[in-house]
Order: sequence, then structure tokens, then C-alpha cells
Amino acid sequence: MLGSGSRGNSTLLVSENTRILVDAGFSGRQLALRMESLGIGADSIDAVILTHEHSDHTRGAGVFARRHGTPVYLTAGTRDVCADLFRGSEDLRFYSPSRAFEVGDLRIFPFLTAHDAVDPVAVTVEGLHCGTRIGVATDLGRPTTGIRHSLAGCDFLILEANHDEALLRTGPYPPSVQARIASSHGHLSNHAAADFIGELVHSRLTGILLAHLSAQCNDPSLALEVVGTALERVGWTGWLQVAPQDEPTPLVDIHLLRETTGPAQLSLL
Repeated sequence: MLGSGSRGNSTLLVSENTRILVDAGFSGRQLALRMESLGIGADSIDAVILTHEHSDHTRGAGVFARRHGTPVYLTAGTRDVCADLFRGSEDLRFYSPSRAFEVGDLRIFPFLTAHDAVDPVAVTVEGLHCGTRIGVATDLGRPTTGIRHSLAGCDFLILEANHDEALLRTGPYPPSVQARIASSHGHLSNHAAADFIGELVHSRLTGILLAHLSAQCNDPSLALEVVGTALERVGWTGWLQVAPQDEPTPLVDIHLLRETTGPAQLSLL
């Protein structure tokens, strides 16, 4: 992840032949700088895929598309409500939730989520040659049956653990904002994320990256403790980390991670 939180979200996925960004919630310049720090040139990105219109997911999409000639994939509804990001010269490509599309050797499956946006989706991304599947779901008010189905069987999960319930209640947000965050169309708490991840655990799940942590109403160590404890209860011992807001995570090689953590992470199930 190039960064994740209320001030910006963007995920870089790299296969043998294809490089994509899921969301572009930083300025065009920041997106390029953060990729360069990982040794990835901005001109090498094959597509930007937007999941919904909120600025912490779309801020740099228009500038990045114009500057680097990168196609932007989004729903028509998302385009309509963030039209001011685009000037007409961009290569906009529209997708429909629940209909897969391909970019290079990656297959992207977008699916509807429960979030307070016009057309909110999350995605799973599958390598056409290797079969590895990554789930990216950073804005979930609640895990629906459709979301559960779409994220089942992933080799790697990027899932939000937005807030701690107690810190949200005692934090700086007014009651109306607290209610929105905690609602069924807001964000997952640490405990809600832990419960949901527990449902998604299977023997091939190699790593989990917790994302979209609130700077005011959460703490990385707290999120790791809550989710890690829940995973220990179901016997999962894979790779678990938190995505920071202000810097990218190191690139994670999922195949290498599987080799170093072993083929079976479930000791109790």
C-alpha cells in the first residue's frame, strides 16, 4: 500500500507483466514519489481502478491519468459525482459491479459494498497465470453475504480496521460523525474486522494487511492486538501487519511469503 487512512488510500499491485493502482487518494505527485521510493516508475502503471468517489480514494486520479497517460477504470456513478477531477482528455473506462474485467495478466472482480458512497465497490484481483487472489476492501460498513462470497478464498487480504469503539466514542468527532462511522454504511471497527477476518480464514490465506486506520480513533498496536488475538483463537499464524498513512509499506512478494510462512497456517481447524 502506498498509504492508507482518512488522508489518502492507494494500493499498488504488481504481477509479472502488469502494474495497477487500486484507488489514487493522494496527489499525483505524491503517488509518483511513493512509487519511486519502491523502485516503481509512475509511467509503468497500466491502470488506476477507483472503488468510489470519496476524495481519500480519488484525489490524484485525474492528474495522474493526464500526466502519465494511464487509463482510469470506474463506474459511471462514480464518474458522475467526481467529474470535477477530470478534464475530458483522460482515458476513462467504465466497469459494472459484479462483472469481471482484465488488465494485462490480472483479472479484476469488483463487488458492491455497504458504504455511504454512490457506487461503492471493493475488488479481488487474480493473477491469470498464477491464480493468486488478493482482496482489497478498505471501506466496509458491514460484511454482507455478497462481500463474504467475494473475499472467500483469497491468498492475501487488505481489509480495513478503522476504529476502536471506545476511542470513537471519546474522540474529537461530533456525534453525527461518530454515528456515520459506526453505522452499517460507515467503517469496520477493530472487533468487527477481527470477527470478519475470522470467517475468511482458510489454509491458503498467507497474509493480512490492516488498512484505513483512523488517526484519531485507533492505534496500530491496538488493531494488531484485537485482530491478532482473534486469529490466534482460530489457529491462524500467517503474516499480519498494519498499513501506515504517511509512507508506503515495503513490497510484499506473496509467493515468497507463502514459502517462508509455510503452506499451512491453520493449527486448530
